Amino acid sequence: MADIHKPGEDNRPAGTYEEVGPRGGRLHDPRIVHIDRGDRLPPTSESGNRWERQGRRKK
Repeated sequence: MADIHKPGEDNRPAGTYEEVGPRGGRLHDPRIVHIDRGDRLPPTSESGNRWERQGRRKK
């Protein structure tokens, strides 16, 4: 399962996060943000959406 987080969570690993739907599905025009260590995940464009970390994926 993907590493999905709620908006406002802090102490997430630094990296790039993509906005996904409430159940982890892809959005048509997702927001992509980069946070540094200790930063809080920003609000999403719609209520119920979440953040998924991009990059290091297990194969």
